[in-house]
Amino acid sequence: MKLASDGPRPPTSENSEQFNQLQNLFDKSFKAARIGIWECTLPDETITWTDTVYELFGLEPRSPLTRAATVALYTPESRRKLTEVRNAAIRDGEGFTLDAQINSATGDLRWIRITAIVERQDGIPVRLFGMKQDITAEKTLFEQLRILAETDAVTGLASRAKFESMLDEVVASGASARKALLLIDLDSFKAVNDRLGHQAGDDCLREAARRISQAVPNATLIARLGGDEFAVIHDYGSVNDLEHVCQRVVDKLEWWVGSSANKFKVSASIGAAMILPGIAAKDIFAEADKALYAVKAAGKNGFRLLPISDPIADVA
Repeated sequence: MKLASDGPRPPTSENSEQFNQLQNLFDKSFKAARIGIWECTLPDETITWTDTVYELFGLEPRSPLTRAATVALYTPESRRKLTEVRNAAIRDGEGFTLDAQINSATGDLRWIRITAIVERQDGIPVRLFGMKQDITAEKTLFEQLRILAETDAVTGLASRAKFESMLDEVVASGASARKALLLIDLDSFKAVNDRLGHQAGDDCLREAARRISQAVPNATLIARLGGDEFAVIHDYGSVNDLEHVCQRVVDKLEWWVGSSANKFKVSASIGAAMILPGIAAKDIFAEADKALYAVKAAGKNGFRLLPISDPIADVA
């Protein structure tokens, strides 16, 4: 005979124990991952949190909650974004994920990742619920990697990647403030490297970076492009103003390297181009590069600004 076994089985001490073990494992895993569960009923906005969420916000577990008080712990920009996506979710019925920054009640600045689902009844939103996770370590690591990618390891100036990104941004913005691109090349760097060694070469690059920074303290960006090449993005008011900026850099980048027995004079050549509306970043770079080579061909240690196509650019 075959006995029917369809339908739910009655609880036993064995499967109850297994369930409790799984529940305990689930809770521990969420706690280890710094993940908590939250819900907010609508329209009264009653909030319920698990203990981990309380910990993220620096609040005593099971203490009374009001949405106004908890939202006040978000930084202004994150509060604005949260309001925006939350309103859209309630309106459209779609959930959301948001990385937000909070100032916890204990004074810690933290990043949390919020996931939310909207529950509706007869088309009316009645509850928001989801998870909140501490992602501070993830954000910190990402920021450290970003800084490494955007910073030249030898000089501490902006990297070539950061320069290209900034040039594209300036060109795309079409800002009313006039800006120019200066490409700088050290004239005697190869001799320093060949005769004094790479350590002296690195010291020379760091000194050049320091001198450029002193010459143009108000630059939008100063970057090392690689080797002995540097770039500056700088505001200018007139052609004369831009020429004065270039001359300051040329003057500052003239110094002696090495001992009296093995001494080299370092100088710089500069090619400059104006960042004009409607001209692509690569074309502006090409114009500055052409001007730089003209300086090199003319004997180095100077600057060149190629003819200007903008009829108002030379008006003070």
